[in-house]
Amino acid sequence: MSDDRTRERWTRATVYPDMWTDPDDDPRENDGPSPEGEAATLLDYLTSYRMTLRMKCEGLDAEQLARRSVPPSTMSLLGLVRHLAEVERDWRNWLTDGEPEPRIYGVRDADFDGAVADPAVVAASYADLEREQAATDAVLAAHPDLGERVGKDEVAIRDLLVHRIEEYARHCGHADLLRECVDGRVGQ
Repeated sequence: MSDDRTRERWTRATVYPDMWTDPDDDPRENDGPSPEGEAATLLDYLTSYRMTLRMKCEGLDAEQLARRSVPPSTMSLLGLVRHLAEVERDWRNWLTDGEPEPRIYGVRDADFDGAVADPAVVAASYADLEREQAATDAVLAAHPDLGERVGKDEVAIRDLLVHRIEEYARHCGHADLLRECVDGRVGQ
């Protein structure tokens, strides 16, 4: 590799060298039929984007995950993991009529500010993300009607699912750029 500003581009894929991984090794690929119905399709896309984010972070140490590799942005891969944990909680708060759950990382943009190169912070951040994803998934599973309107703003369940997909998709694009600047690995 060259200096910190110019990374040599690389990929693990051998069949299609412009891809992140070979299709046969990609956990997001499924040779079976596509999901049946709107809800199953939306959840399949959400699952795929969640896996994509994890793939973009795998194999990096705490320093690399916390590196703000695209200045002047304060984003890092670890910051995205923490941000998405916060987002999961925030979307879940839309489902309730009561008081919202408090923010996980503080009132400001602490999900990025607190994303420091510490293995304990990395482990806690992944645990936070998994916990928040599971909690939001469980709450949404209680509302199988995608047209049902919930919470004080009467938002449709469909809207919440689509917004979650959009949030992950957008940040997976950020993760592509962040990762390439960290070690040169290109996305697909």
